Amino acid sequence: MNDHEEFEPKILGILCNWCSYAGADLAGTSRVQYPTNVRFVRVMCSGRVDPQMVLEALTNGVDGVLIGGCHYGDCHYQSGNYKTTRKVSLTKKLLEEMGVDSHRLRFEMISASEGEKMGHVIKEFVDELRELGPNPFKKGGDDNGR
Repeated sequence: MNDHEEFEPKILGILCNWCSYAGADLAGTSRVQYPTNVRFVRVMCSGRVDPQMVLEALTNGVDGVLIGGCHYGDCHYQSGNYKTTRKVSLTKKLLEEMGVDSHRLRFEMISASEGEKMGHVIKEFVDELRELGPNPFKKGGDDNGR
């Protein structure tokens, strides 16, 4: 038995109010089964997610960050998801430069009607983070990231 088998990753999900958060809500009301490793934060647009938020989350104890946004062409703020795509790409490069696996950050476009997809993405991300193991970037502290 290796150390990663007992490891349960902590995930911060930062979701767009209009699409991804509604998709997570649909997953819940539809009783879609997925791991409970993720805690959601709702933002008005995924384009408002700053790379600093991702770095702070990883520093303060999460093992991965999932950003959820609208599909291209569906953003309530017209270009927020395009901005998110560029920011995520740059943040992933920054993470690699810092010695942190860029797979700890994930961006998914999930609409309000895609509750099943939300469940699938969370399961997949949890499995990927289990494989990566605990986040080496987080500050010292106990298991709860304090």
